[in-house]
Amino acid sequence: MQGTSIWIYGIGFLAQLFFSARILYQWIVTEKAKKIVSPPIFWVLSIFGSYLLFIYGVLRNDFAIIFGQFIAYYIYLWNLNMQNIWKRIPVVLRATLILTPVVASIFLMRDMDAFTTLFFRQKNIPLWLVIFGSAGQMLFTFRFIYQWIYSIHLHRSVLPIGFWIISLLGSGIIVAYGIIRHDPILTLGQSVGFVAYVRNIMIGLQAKGKVKKWEGGKGGKVGVFDDN
Repeated sequence: MQGTSIWIYGIGFLAQLFFSARILYQWIVTEKAKKIVSPPIFWVLSIFGSYLLFIYGVLRNDFAIIFGQFIAYYIYLWNLNMQNIWKRIPVVLRATLILTPVVASIFLMRDMDAFTTLFFRQKNIPLWLVIFGSAGQMLFTFRFIYQWIYSIHLHRSVLPIGFWIISLLGSGIIVAYGIIRHDPILTLGQSVGFVAYVRNIMIGLQAKGKVKKWEGGKGGKVGVFDDN
């Protein structure tokens, strides 16, 4: 988009690089395990990517990006805790990770009139497009809310099939939004994950089918919540 400095795009591309790396790594370990895996490095890379993409959203005056990252960010931190990684991080860094999005949001909203003008009343960004992009981010973010609730039920960090289905739907909307806004960061970044999302769904369904077949052979189905 015209008017955006190259260095700002650089931050966005770096963020998407972390996100792409997490998906690629998760995909590889899932293919090897023949079941959906939630590796610790997935959440570490998620934090790096989300931190940078939040900054990118602020610099681009893009409410849809800021809104989506704010919620998912803290779910990433929760998963790091479930993976027993959070306690290994130095206290100062933990405090920085927790406070940065909150402080940034408070700073942005210190003047609500200026905030709404900056993010919702721009002449070159119609309100319907902001709503459309935010809806895509909400759906894309909901996958982590779903994952969080699912993991709480199991008392461990997992990436269920539903997570990947929601990812596929939300990513499609965000790609359309990115194309309309001429944002190469969103368009390319979201497009990378399509194949991995589909493969995780396929592998998850195959693994679930094998479990059900095995349970049937044991004399009946057993109620199992985990679909990995």
